[in-house]
Amino acid sequence: MADPYSTLGVARSATEKDIKSAYRKLAKELHPDKNTGNPKATERFSQVTNAYDLLSDKDKRARFDRGEIDGDGNPTAPFGFGGGGGGSAGFGGAQRGYRHDGFEGFGGGGNAGGSEGIDIGDIFEGLFGGRGGMGGGAGPGGAGMGGGRRGPPPKGANVAYRLSVPFIDAATRAPQRITLSDGKTIDLKLPAGVESGQQMRLGGKGEQGAGGFGDAIVTIEIEPHPFYTRDGDNIRLDLPVSLDEAIHGAKVKAPTVDGVVMLTVAPGSTSGKALRLKGRGFTRKNGERGDQLVTLQIDLPADDDDLKARLEGWHDGRDLRGKLGV
Repeated sequence: MADPYSTLGVARSATEKDIKSAYRKLAKELHPDKNTGNPKATERFSQVTNAYDLLSDKDKRARFDRGEIDGDGNPTAPFGFGGGGGGSAGFGGAQRGYRHDGFEGFGGGGNAGGSEGIDIGDIFEGLFGGRGGMGGGAGPGGAGMGGGRRGPPPKGANVAYRLSVPFIDAATRAPQRITLSDGKTIDLKLPAGVESGQQMRLGGKGEQGAGGFGDAIVTIEIEPHPFYTRDGDNIRLDLPVSLDEAIHGAKVKAPTVDGVVMLTVAPGSTSGKALRLKGRGFTRKNGERGDQLVTLQIDLPADDDDLKARLEGWHDGRDLRGKLGV
């Protein structure tokens, strides 16, 4: 039963931001894709995910800090009796194998609901043969020891998954079809402002328990793109243009995550000039979209005799590097 704070390496006073940052760092280091054939790393990844699942839930974190549940999400037992949820119903329950279908499942996550307490009457029922007190009838104190209120049975264990999302799909929030451990598929709608390391909870899609199903905890990883890069909610693109297009100006095609657009290159444009395409970036949490920033890069042909002949005798006399102090 590990302390989730120790597992993530954060203090008990850590903020939500501190906890999220620590989880992202550890998840990148321990991810099974980077630790093929290392079962200890996979187990550690599952522990880190389960710890984050508990501490990122305000209610669970508060209950843990008050000592009501343990690091596995199970209720702390009274009078030294055993650990409430037991076995695979808590965090780190079922250990799942790593699948190579683009959507992987790992160790069981935290108990989504957990038992709110342990019925002391259940304990004495096995010792004295009934719930009406030590002798079967109501004693001087009324209902006797067995009259306590029964807490709800524990739900099943959560199950952790990783979902790889193509860059363009993440930017356009295209639905993602995922396959759960029971073989069923779900079309998942990506949230606004989606980022790598962000987690989504699918209620009732975890392991079955006496009190119902746990949840599926999906960690999203956005795949890199060959020529787009993300800058906050904006997308950056280096666009090559020819020398004559830069000198004389031109209409050129430029790719965006929403499709091809025509871009105007002004006469006399230089390498490094940035053009902005409004609303072609990632969707912000408020529903608005960022922009695509296109940086022009003049691409000169190598060993072009015609170009060399045209520039023969021409010299640019400007002090281009004077402002740099050289």
